[in-house]
Parts: sequence; structure tokens; C-alpha cells
Amino acid sequence: MQGQNREATHPPPALPGYEHINRYWDRVNERWAAKILPGEYYVSMRGELITTVLGSCVSACVRDSRLGIGGMNHFMLPSRDRTDHSDPITARYGSFAMETLINDILKNGGRRRNLEVKIFGGGQILAHMTDIGAKNIHFVKEYLALEKIILNAEDVGGPHPRKVLYYPDEGRVRVKKLRSLHNDTIIEREKRYIDELEQQPTAGDIELF
Repeated sequence: MQGQNREATHPPPALPGYEHINRYWDRVNERWAAKILPGEYYVSMRGELITTVLGSCVSACVRDSRLGIGGMNHFMLPSRDRTDHSDPITARYGSFAMETLINDILKNGGRRRNLEVKIFGGGQILAHMTDIGAKNIHFVKEYLALEKIILNAEDVGGPHPRKVLYYPDEGRVRVKKLRSLHNDTIIEREKRYIDELEQQPTAGDIELF
């Protein structure tokens, strides 16, 4: 009954800049949830959960472990041979995904010294292509090492896509590995995402911190 009453209310106010993210009442978890797609990220300090489904993409779950403010991104490096930071395409989509998430947490009260980071995804599900998942994993680990940010936990690689539920206020993450039978939608979505990345221009600076 309590869940039904809460379901009837409006979601808590989104932080500025996140109003476009799809949010819904999760009956199982009895809390509001934000669902992010490839190229999106979300930060919350309102007791929401953040969820996504990952194939080759990677999500970093980042939070201030003392304040409970945190967020999740969902990104993929373009299908290029190079994975180093000198590649402007890689820098745009890899570093931007990490820096915007971390900067927004800090902007809303988080402290860099309190950051807790967990990474997920990077599965090898696009069999006919190079292992983009492995490149994504390599990139995010290299990024964290260069920025001297400790990686607290990970569930990456392997042949399966994953459904991830992240609770920033608690730091808890639930991961469900999905059966290959249900991969088609994920694969098609990631193919479209790769095409979009390849077609977009590379102009624009990345703010380092």
C-alpha cells in the first residue's frame, strides 16, 4: 500500500540538466529509477536508482561515498584501431563521458577524495567486429589510473550483456547477466550508436580537471 501511494506521486526533482532522462517508478525496488541509454549519464542525490543495459558499452558508477551523491554513464569508444588518448575521437567520447559525470558530481557537492568508482560491461557481443568491449575496458581503467582515481569494483568482459542497477545513495550495485537469446535488441542499438559516433564531427574541447 505504501508503494502504491508513493507511485502516485511525482518523481523527485531532477538535478539541472537531467530533466530529459527517462524516469519511472520501479515497483520491485519501490523507488524512482532513471534509465540511461548509450551516450547518456545521470547524477542523483534523491535516493533514486539508475539502470541501464550494457553490451560492448561500459558504465562507470561513481559516487561520493560520504554524501551519497553519485551517477552512472553509458559509453562506447568508436570502432577505431587506436585506443590511446591521442586519438581525438577516443578522447571525445571516452574522456568526455568520464569527465562530465565526475565534474557534475563535484559540482553538486561531491569531493574528489571521497570518490568511489565501479565499472561494468564491455562484453564481447559484436562477434563480427573487433573486440570493442575490451577497448572500452582498457580505456576506462587507463583513464582512472591516469587521474589517480581508485577502482573499487568491476564486473567486465565475457560474452554476455548485463543489466545494471545502481543505488548511488548506498553504493550498492546489482548486475544481471542476460541470456544470448535476448541479445538482438542490444546489438542493433549498439550498431546504431557506433554509426552515430562515426558520423558526428570531432570539434569541441574537453575540459580536464
